[in-house]
Amino acid sequence: MYDCLFQLTFPSMLSKTNEKVKKAWAFYDWANSVYPLVISTAIFPMFYEALTGPENNPSGTDHVSFWGMDFVNTELYSYVIAASFLFVIVLSPPLSGIADAGGKKKFFLSLFCYIGSIACASLFFFDPEHLELSMLPVMIASLGYWGSIVFYNAFLPEIAPPEEHDRLSARGFSMGYIGSVLLLSINLVMILGIETETNLVPWCFVMVALWWAGFAQVTLRKLPDNPYAKKIKGSAWKAGFTEVKKVFHQVLHLKRLSRYLLAFFVFSMAVQTIMLMAQFFGMKEIHQVIDGVEKTGLTSAQFIIAILLIQVIAIPGAFLFSRASEKFGNLFTLKIALLLWIAVCIYAYALVDTPNEFYIAAAWIGFIMGGTQSLGRSTYSKFLPETQDHASFFSFYDILEKAGIVIGMISFGAIEGMSDNMRTPILALVVFFGAGLILLYFVPKKESEVKERLA
Repeated sequence: MYDCLFQLTFPSMLSKTNEKVKKAWAFYDWANSVYPLVISTAIFPMFYEALTGPENNPSGTDHVSFWGMDFVNTELYSYVIAASFLFVIVLSPPLSGIADAGGKKKFFLSLFCYIGSIACASLFFFDPEHLELSMLPVMIASLGYWGSIVFYNAFLPEIAPPEEHDRLSARGFSMGYIGSVLLLSINLVMILGIETETNLVPWCFVMVALWWAGFAQVTLRKLPDNPYAKKIKGSAWKAGFTEVKKVFHQVLHLKRLSRYLLAFFVFSMAVQTIMLMAQFFGMKEIHQVIDGVEKTGLTSAQFIIAILLIQVIAIPGAFLFSRASEKFGNLFTLKIALLLWIAVCIYAYALVDTPNEFYIAAAWIGFIMGGTQSLGRSTYSKFLPETQDHASFFSFYDILEKAGIVIGMISFGAIEGMSDNMRTPILALVVFFGAGLILLYFVPKKESEVKERLA
């Protein structure tokens, strides 16, 4: 099955070397991308807003109580997601060090995959009356997804040469978009097309868990297990921290890599925050008249149209940015992407107020989202020195991404809480994108230092 899907999305673009391993690696995007679409973007946000918003909230507002404190419901959501990234930041360095020192990347990939899947299934029991407990699987599912991505990304430089990274990375994201749209479509048929007194939405979360863990088996069966035959001598935790310390010093001495990481850290604050919070903007800041009654927020059907628009347009976006990077270079293409992000943020802040205007923004975001994500990962993999410590190097990449998301989400939530609207925080995202764009101009095209083999 995955051979057919692989050829449909990117026919004849990769070399025949380790072809089955490359296909299996890209297929993990097919498996895990149902989490960011169904749980982070589409069905769970609607479910969460419906249960905690004014219509079903006893207070008649969108404010909720959490451990005795009052929050806007989306403000609380942004803080919970930020907390999950903090856990990834804390756990990633020692675990990636252990993974490199003992050849355990596939073990940790599977561990976080199963943790995330179980947490998704646990959302079946979400209860707004007990948010302190119900928000726990929201946080753990995010931890599982992003934790697994650390080790998944680390396989890219091991299974393909640098000249294939852009296309293989784009292939993975494209397969993820296709797979996630397929499951979302099935979920929508369940929710909207089946008449029953039973609420079928929680079953969608169970299906995400089964899809994620089930299709991940394709990847886990084919990826190499400890390809460098490494063994940990002595304490695993000590070996892990030693590995991370070694890689940290190497990063500091690689000008192009360290400067790119700084730029990535800044612009990823905005990219991921938009991906996590755009759906709530559609629920709170869009205004329309339906049957003579003024209504705030998109209808369920309009919201799903916008989500599908993002996913479908992201596929050609990833391909086109990959082709552009081959012709103009990764750094130049990323600069263009950030300019487009700044433009869409200004458009959303100043002009988006109706469903059609939101659709335009969604299509715009989808086009640049796929390319930015794909190029962010492949550019970093190209800049790596020759090394066997891929998990530790990608740990720095993921730590900075998650740290950026924490700052972005907390900033977005805090500004929303103070201003009581979701437009004002968009201005902060413009600042992040602008700063990231400036920092990219200081990243040299070539590494001036001599690359020595790093054992």
